[in-house]
Amino acid sequence: MDLKGKRIGFGITGSHCTYEEVFPQINSLMEAGAEVVPVISKTVQFTDTKFGKAVDHVAKIEELTGQKVIASIPEAEPLGPKNPLDCMVIAPLTGNSMSKLANAMTDTPVLMATKATIRNQRPVVLGISTNDALGLNGVNLMRLMATKYLYFIPFGQDHPFKKPTSLVADMSQLKETIEHALEFKQLQPVLIQRMFKENEA
Repeated sequence: MDLKGKRIGFGITGSHCTYEEVFPQINSLMEAGAEVVPVISKTVQFTDTKFGKAVDHVAKIEELTGQKVIASIPEAEPLGPKNPLDCMVIAPLTGNSMSKLANAMTDTPVLMATKATIRNQRPVVLGISTNDALGLNGVNLMRLMATKYLYFIPFGQDHPFKKPTSLVADMSQLKETIEHALEFKQLQPVLIQRMFKENEA
């Protein structure tokens, strides 16, 4: 599937440790000729962590996409019938946002953009990054995996010994997952063995 000319929403939530894996994928989509529409959660917009300052993350996202970030629910709502997307991505998708999405809560710009895209019967690609996917959030993960129009970047345990309930997507497969999702297909295998890194512990 050629991504040239495709309008792809890119939602980013607060798994700050995963940004270094996600930002190159935004660049890859731009190089493929896609228009990338950035949407961020309030956590991304305002939270400074050891992985960097919020203002620097926002500036990087706007630099990569060439667009001002969508950072409010009213800004995200027109991505429904007025300014539709070909595909919506959430990467990283935190456990908090995953649980809200699975239970039809729409209280962030990213979730509003996602709801708008599903309303238009267009695909949504999810790149999970959460410490409790094999814990209390497991029921929400399974609910989303069984939901129409939702497709997952292949994921696996990032550190099965130190974080046995944690799952993280292999963000390097984001572009290929989008290509399949645009044909309403799930990239397989969706369950993979990740090479874990000590700094993910």
